[in-house]
Amino acid sequence: MAGLTKNTPHPTEIKLHQQSRILDISFSDGKTFHFPCEFLRVHSPSAEVGGHGPGQEVLQTGKKMVNIMKIEPVGHYAIQLHFTDGHNTGLYSWDLLYQYGLDQDSMWQRYLQRMQEASASREHEANSPGKTHSCSH
Repeated sequence: MAGLTKNTPHPTEIKLHQQSRILDISFSDGKTFHFPCEFLRVHSPSAEVGGHGPGQEVLQTGKKMVNIMKIEPVGHYAIQLHFTDGHNTGLYSWDLLYQYGLDQDSMWQRYLQRMQEASASREHEANSPGKTHSCSH
């Protein structure tokens, strides 16, 4: 996932379904992946989510209803997603998105397991007045 190679499939279509909160990405090898916005948000390749090294990952909670407001291209190799909770610091390269598509089921199950172990919720916590999103460092 470190960088693009000449063999890395590239997207041929990127389509956001805002009502269902699904981002569809079709790749040049014919594969199409359907990413829930929540999945992309909780697996953001940002330091805020992944930390600055192995074992420093920050569990993202309360993201079940998050959506994507804007998709920005970054050169010819990535997109930057702007989420409704204000998060926008992760760059999603084509190879990262392709790998996420291949590993989506196991990544999601691992996330749900971590949530259960932490007794955390995917639901947004509305009992925090004045707080627009749950984001901790």
